Amino acid sequence: MDAYPAIERHGLIGDLQTAALVTDDGTIDWFCAPRFDAPSIFAALLDRRNGGCFQLVPDGVQFVSKQLYLPGTPILITRFLSADGVGELIDFMPVAGDTATDVHRIVRMVRMVRGRLRFRGECRPRFNYARDEHESEMTPDGAAFRTPHCAVNVNAVRRHGGLVRPEDVRRDGNDIHFTVTLSAGDVGGMLLETQPEGPPRAVSADEVLHLFQQTRDFWRGWIGRSRYQGRWREMVERAAMTLKLMTYAPTGALVAAPTAGLPEQVGGERNWDYRYTWIRDASFSVYALLGLGFTAEAQAFLQWLNDRVRFASEHSSPLQIMYRVDGSPDLDEEILDHLEGYRQSAPVRIGNGAATQFQLDIYGEALDSLRLADAHELPISHAAWEHVAHVVDWLCEHWDEPDDGIWETRGGRQDFTYGRVMSWVAFDRAIQLARRRGRPGDVDRWTGMRDRIYRQVMQRAFHPKREAFVQHYDTDVLDASLLYMPLVGFISPTDPMWDTTLRAMDEELVADSLLYRYDPAASPDGLRGAEGTFTMCTFWYVDALARAGRLGEARLTFEKMLTYSNHLGLYAEEIAPTGEQIGNYPQAFSHLALISAAMNLDYQLDHGSGWVEPVLRHGVATSSR
Repeated sequence: MDAYPAIERHGLIGDLQTAALVTDDGTIDWFCAPRFDAPSIFAALLDRRNGGCFQLVPDGVQFVSKQLYLPGTPILITRFLSADGVGELIDFMPVAGDTATDVHRIVRMVRMVRGRLRFRGECRPRFNYARDEHESEMTPDGAAFRTPHCAVNVNAVRRHGGLVRPEDVRRDGNDIHFTVTLSAGDVGGMLLETQPEGPPRAVSADEVLHLFQQTRDFWRGWIGRSRYQGRWREMVERAAMTLKLMTYAPTGALVAAPTAGLPEQVGGERNWDYRYTWIRDASFSVYALLGLGFTAEAQAFLQWLNDRVRFASEHSSPLQIMYRVDGSPDLDEEILDHLEGYRQSAPVRIGNGAATQFQLDIYGEALDSLRLADAHELPISHAAWEHVAHVVDWLCEHWDEPDDGIWETRGGRQDFTYGRVMSWVAFDRAIQLARRRGRPGDVDRWTGMRDRIYRQVMQRAFHPKREAFVQHYDTDVLDASLLYMPLVGFISPTDPMWDTTLRAMDEELVADSLLYRYDPAASPDGLRGAEGTFTMCTFWYVDALARAGRLGEARLTFEKMLTYSNHLGLYAEEIAPTGEQIGNYPQAFSHLALISAAMNLDYQLDHGSGWVEPVLRHGVATSSR
């Protein structure tokens, strides 16, 4: 690997316990096992020379590669087209199930469509983020790679005696290189297996075909349960499958992204580990999952959330903003100095030091998801409600304290407006939960707190000169997180105070329909460098425009956003000024926001005031109303 592929040149495959990234030229350059947050086996994404990869690519011929998902599945097909022939590499991971396991499989099938091509392959694992040395052994049936703590077999897939000859395989230290020539109709491949029970084994083509059919049928059966019939069905269903791929089935926890260390600015220091479950992100998933009809997935996450709430209640402590997928709170941050980082973007961090930040908004998101589930006839148990009520009582004592904010800045605590608004949501939803089911709780106190927050935000967060709600009480800086205010019902989308806020964001945070979170230069966040536009915020902007009656702008902005996805419909966290995707990838928040924006925009277009065609004025799309 001589150069780093663009982030968006990757597809995602997974088995509902971990995942791998595959470039559009057939290289697996990111894979962790046995879980999303486990040490890497392949990490060339973060160090192209030393991170390790598993590559399979045509050799000695010029080719063009095209990549797509098998419709209705996350089975990834990479097509190699050349004058000499056309071949296909089919990558997938058989579903691992709901019980945690150390055994995970990646199937790499090669099929020659026409002509004749020679393929070159190499398997260079680098265990434990390239910190552990390994030994390897070659056998007639494949290769074995071993460390004291991890083992991987690469098993040969054989038909009619096999396609790889012994003389075409060689060792390079403890790595394996091979070549294979395929003609039209030939089918071969490899099955990578972690923590195997024995030595490499020959895998029959029938076994691989069975795994393929099982995986295909599972995913098509799953996505077939989607209730979405709107205008953007293909994109919404792909986003839903991507979210499912990022869900740890044994607990129902959703990781923010399956990657670590991908930069928010190439060459910068804003490089974080997102392979954990944020209370905020996962709570937002409940809206998307229930809206699409995936009740079981929403219920599984809610059980995970209830366990975290119970722990906080029993210890009279705040919720942690993020946890590991198994619910454990230990996310100590560590810098991997031996990895150069994606395109020299250092430092590479694993763990996440923001886990212990104090962020008030997570209580609103958590309570909103519980209230939404309750409305969908997924009520929480009595014991769970007792813990929720205790946490809401805790919030009564702490909502008026400065917090670290939604964006996890490292510039000090402030009276962030978004944290106050979502605390209002927490009390409001707790009141609804109590009254709807006749549950016990200090509703009078909660009501008093809710009303105090509302008055405080209206009096202190609205900047009279800016005529806009601002990031925190002691600044005039705008913040895209406040787009959520009308979405949660804190303010009417047609309120004059909101109208001027939205117009201010139009002028300051919007760049050709794309939204910046805030201006780091105007609001120092403790980190050097800048960042791109935030994909989630742009989808929130679509929703806010639609609710404000600016449907023409909303639809145009949404359609523009669809052009920024990659060739497979996937999104990273941010979009650089060049249009390339940056940040961890794929990002759950981006796909959650896409689903929500699509559902809400569909509703507004069907039931709102109708389409208003945007016109261009001074180069900016504005409503012609």
